[in-house]
Amino acid sequence: MYKGSPLCRGSRTDRDNGLGADMMKRNIIALMGALVLAALAVYQNFAAADKEAALPKETAPKPNFLAPAFSLAGLDDRTYSVGGKRDKPIFLNFWASWCGPCEIEAPDLKRLHDKYGEKIDFYAVNMTQYDKLANVRAFAERFGFDFPILLDKEGEAADLYNVVGIPTSFIIDKNGVIVDAFNLLNPNELEKRVKRAVSGS
Repeated sequence: MYKGSPLCRGSRTDRDNGLGADMMKRNIIALMGALVLAALAVYQNFAAADKEAALPKETAPKPNFLAPAFSLAGLDDRTYSVGGKRDKPIFLNFWASWCGPCEIEAPDLKRLHDKYGEKIDFYAVNMTQYDKLANVRAFAERFGFDFPILLDKEGEAADLYNVVGIPTSFIIDKNGVIVDAFNLLNPNELEKRVKRAVSGS
């Protein structure tokens, strides 16, 4: 009498029950995975909402406030804007060609732009209201500035940022929030501030 292959034991009902149990397990695992993904999405939405709520609502030229917005023409005749969210933070520097401390700082700005320029935008706002364009161009060429030189011909930006002495610099994060403000710093401290802005810490 044929007893069947030892690899195919059990009745059809047994096999059907086994298949049903396997299917149920797979359905439970799929359901659990879907629940985990849904919970993660809800958490991310709440986290994004909390982060948005934590952003400052007021504008002022000092850390932990939204940066005052402005647009200025550059030495290259292009228009540049500051304020609001963007892809990279901004290093905003106010200067003039006749300013001795600005001359001291200029090589450091060039060096830092060469090193970090792909991760942070450098905008040098010239106090053109008290400067001459020929001197601005000569200064930029002498120090090899290859980042935008913004011309504040009416003193609009300087007024918005309460600039009373130069050089004065502000670091603005990607959310448009001022995270740092300072005057002339030694090269190591200046780079430390830029690295902090680039890392987002």
